[in-house]
Amino acid sequence: MQALLERASVVTDMNSSENLFAHKVGAAVTAARRGGALSALDSMNHFFMLQNMFVVGSSYWPMAYGQMSGDVQSDGEGLETMRNLGRNMAYLLKALDERRR
Repeated sequence: MQALLERASVVTDMNSSENLFAHKVGAAVTAARRGGALSALDSMNHFFMLQNMFVVGSSYWPMAYGQMSGDVQSDGEGLETMRNLGRNMAYLLKALDERRR
């Protein structure tokens, strides 16, 4: 993910007089076995902020835990956090769309 974010930053810096990501909406989400989720969220959110993007938050850090594929379905708190993130994202996108009219 870090390599993708760094390359995306270089691409937008080198190929446009305008920042391609400016005023776009972003939300970082992670799924992890144990550690590393918070630092991954932090890296993604820093990218969003440095690109002049709007960052959507939730009721807690948007991360879910599981060891095997599908395990995050058992993380009730993580899933509720993601639902709240989705509602916040929808609200912001609607508000931005209405403001554009």
